[in-house]
Amino acid sequence: MQWSVSRTSSFTNYGSRYIFLRFSTKNTRTDDKHYYYIIIEEQTFWELIGNFSRSNKTMKNLGIIGYGWLGSHIAERLSNLYTIFATTTTPAKAEELSAKGYHPTLVRFPDALDSNIRAWEVAKDLDAIIICVPFSGLRGAQVSMTEKRQNLLNFLGDFKGQLFLMSSTGVYPQTEKEFLEDDQPAQEVESENFLLQQFPQTNILRLAGLMGGDRLLKHYNISGLDQLVNHIHYADICSVVEKMLDNHSESKVYNVVAPIHPSKEEIINAQKGLPYSGQRAENGRTISPNLLIKELDFEFQYPDPRYFHLD
Repeated sequence: MQWSVSRTSSFTNYGSRYIFLRFSTKNTRTDDKHYYYIIIEEQTFWELIGNFSRSNKTMKNLGIIGYGWLGSHIAERLSNLYTIFATTTTPAKAEELSAKGYHPTLVRFPDALDSNIRAWEVAKDLDAIIICVPFSGLRGAQVSMTEKRQNLLNFLGDFKGQLFLMSSTGVYPQTEKEFLEDDQPAQEVESENFLLQQFPQTNILRLAGLMGGDRLLKHYNISGLDQLVNHIHYADICSVVEKMLDNHSESKVYNVVAPIHPSKEEIINAQKGLPYSGQRAENGRTISPNLLIKELDFEFQYPDPRYFHLD
């Protein structure tokens, strides 16, 4: 008999946030599966997980290169399971990290090669590293990223643990079709292959447009309102990373994008509480998360970008 547990969704009631947990059992002889669900207050859940980890001395060490908007969400989600080591670029941010109980390192990755960058001293003690700093450059910019990337490689040294690169669905052409991972092999993407060449164990996560929290489409000046979106809620990114860490995944390439692709106008209207009477385009540039769903048995907490604001 095998069993597993996954977080499926959440809701808020009277100011408290609750989560649904799905427990599944599998008979290894017949492949029969049974599912059980419970509801628990989110804060209580993470306190229980943290207490269990500490009491069983299972706390591992996690490195986050680039403690920005996404890196901070990942750290917050995993801080009950991992001791967090994170890089930042300013002393003020380093103080903020220390106040949270994290272990900061001040480092920048300039466009020019920096001979002062040495291998991260704590890397040898880390079980996994997540790279949240962009190394693909701006679309249309004629700035070489070669030396910036070399600075990162020098910082990683000879790291042997789990490694994650936060890439982007921007690696796919601006063509109206559904894209799968195999349509753009990582070995043919310069911003991904530079890391794979030295660290073949790297997991490449191609993230769609980052949303959730204060990041809502209604807050931006938007054109092309009829275009279908490829968005992802930060909570689902955290869940993907957590599951891959638990699975000890290596050398995987996944599109991390919500499976439903409404138009921009649909989303903005939903976020403003307005009705939408238009017709969704049948064709557009969409990115498929089917491989992620299949291989990780993954269920999105936020599958529909129209409801990202209901968190």
